[in-house]
Amino acid sequence: MDVMPLLLLVAGSAAVAAAGRRVPVPVPLLLVAAGLAVSYVPGVPDYTLDPHIVLPLLLPPLLYTAATDSSYLDLRAQARPVALLSVGYVLFATFVVGCAAYLIVPGLPLTAALVLGAVVAPPDAVAATAVARRVGLPSRITTILQGESLVNDATAITAFKVALAAAVGEGATWAGGIGEFLIAAVGGVGVGLVLMVPLHWLRTHLTEALLQ
Repeated sequence: MDVMPLLLLVAGSAAVAAAGRRVPVPVPLLLVAAGLAVSYVPGVPDYTLDPHIVLPLLLPPLLYTAATDSSYLDLRAQARPVALLSVGYVLFATFVVGCAAYLIVPGLPLTAALVLGAVVAPPDAVAATAVARRVGLPSRITTILQGESLVNDATAITAFKVALAAAVGEGATWAGGIGEFLIAAVGGVGVGLVLMVPLHWLRTHLTEALLQ
């Protein structure tokens, strides 16, 4: 795999993020705008990120960064709305976006439209936090958005897998979907508990920002 495009992507993102500190616009929105602008530049080659790189290597650090910026006590106090949104909202958004795409795009199968809905349904943890703080939302709303965006991936990944299986004709069942959700949710908590001790030790002993 050619890593140069990935390095250029990371370097460009870092440059946009650094420039974003000087303008009153959330950095995630600037990154999206920059990506759209670059896609229209003639001669820029197409580059597709390998999902096996994005999910295990790029997504966990983003979630970890957002989690360390959150308060456990505040999240526990808002556990009920966070749980309802992280499951109910994601499924609702998946269904609404999927139905809209099915009605708007001629010839698009409903199962493929639901795959699209599952992809765009979960809010990004870092973006939600950045936008909420820049807009100045009440602390309770900010906490709920942070918590929902941190734990919605189990629902989103399950919805995506079930919709994708139905789209390619592999068959999808409610039992299989619930099983996928439990594996993602319980497995994620288990991995977090296993990594909690070494990460806490590292954060305690690495006090220099550069090393962290």
